[in-house]
Amino acid sequence: MSGTPATPSEALPETPPEIPLPIPAPGSEGGPTPLNPPVVSTAAPPSTGAVGRRRVPRAHSLATHLRATALLLVLTLLVSGFAYPAFVTAVAQVLEPETANGSLLHYPNGTVAGSALIAQNTSAPYLFWSRPSLTDYNTTLGADTPPGPTDPALAQLLNETLNYTREYGNFTVNASIPFWFVGPSASSIDPDLTPESILVQIPRVSEASNLSISFLTSFVNAHIQTSILPYVGVAYVDVLRLDLALLPLEGR
Repeated sequence: MSGTPATPSEALPETPPEIPLPIPAPGSEGGPTPLNPPVVSTAAPPSTGAVGRRRVPRAHSLATHLRATALLLVLTLLVSGFAYPAFVTAVAQVLEPETANGSLLHYPNGTVAGSALIAQNTSAPYLFWSRPSLTDYNTTLGADTPPGPTDPALAQLLNETLNYTREYGNFTVNASIPFWFVGPSASSIDPDLTPESILVQIPRVSEASNLSISFLTSFVNAHIQTSILPYVGVAYVDVLRLDLALLPLEGR
């Protein structure tokens, strides 16, 4: 036994070195459970038999296109055939009810005489006449293009018009007659005439109605309608409006 005391480091035993242990690969027998194990579905596989099979329609099948076409057709018919006309009619009835109802004109007794938009075949000598019509003022018939100033057919039409005016006592046979008074319009139902075409009829109307020429001249001038903007369009007279205003003055 030695008399030298032992130091603390010599009194304690040394820490044995760490020996690494082999770590098994994930999934091997006896190894640790991995942190993110694979998810394994426990649901039963889909049935391959006829029972329980779900039929998924194709995106571009014929039935799908037919249904979409039929739906679009119905919607278009409802909007363009019912909704839009009803909307326009309602707005027109609020803003311009007279125009929306056909611009109807009435006799002094209240009976409907016609529309201010459609000429009439008036042949009474005490009234002003509209321009000729190739369809006898029928709104359901179409007409060919009227003859122009250089068309030979205009001469025949002019002769017929002159004979017609002679029959009813027109005193302007030897005067210059405006083309609008003897030439039909493109629609053959144009209700308007130029002021010159109305003024040239005053001698006949004056003779048949016992109204003076000066009075009728002032009367016609008061019914001349001009365009809203200057140098746009021409002045005109609605013949039916003019005649309906003239009837009470003649006591008819």
